[in-house]
Amino acid sequence: MAGPTGEGKKLKRGFGWLTLLGVILVLGGLVGLVYTGVATLTSMLLFGWLLLIGGLVGLLQAVQSRGSNFFWLGVVVAALNLAAGIVVIRHPEGTAEALTMFAALLFLTGGVFRLVGSVVVRGPQFGWTLVQGAFGVLLGLLVLFDWPHSSLYVLGCFFSLALLFDGLGLVAIGTGGRRIVTMVSDSMTSNATVPETTGKPEAYGDSAPTASPEGQEQSHN
Repeated sequence: MAGPTGEGKKLKRGFGWLTLLGVILVLGGLVGLVYTGVATLTSMLLFGWLLLIGGLVGLLQAVQSRGSNFFWLGVVVAALNLAAGIVVIRHPEGTAEALTMFAALLFLTGGVFRLVGSVVVRGPQFGWTLVQGAFGVLLGLLVLFDWPHSSLYVLGCFFSLALLFDGLGLVAIGTGGRRIVTMVSDSMTSNATVPETTGKPEAYGDSAPTASPEGQEQSHN
């Protein structure tokens, strides 16, 4: 039983680390919802560094595959990622304004398409699609009317909400996994320690009736 017990401890430890990561993400999301401006700038800088690192990795891959037909395509994509990463890192406020405008237009056009589609099709999810479309149009208009000031908190709010929900998901997976591993380990331990019966069965010869001496004499006669 040392093998299964050790594996159970490793699984519980892994789910514990997963729960800890979820708690950290939840705390980060809550802090970001309080300080949305800082969360917006942080998300822009993180986005810029990711573009920069992705461009460097793409450039190295393109150099390694310089004999293939996709060499120049890889170089162009890597150069675009590098240029975009440098621009985002140097101008995070302007990038936030541009991305906020893009998000507002995306919400607006998506809401309009949902509204028109729900009215034209009138499927089984008509009411739910209508509500989604109206919410998208309203959100897009609110962001556009407050632009560029809305760029200070919109992206940070979305980024913080993503961290919050991802963290809650990790916490649920970690705690649920630890609970399942504990239940399985307890059931295996209880099955392994079932008490065994130690009584000896009575022999048939010991319990068989013995004939009396008078009956034996009559049988000989």
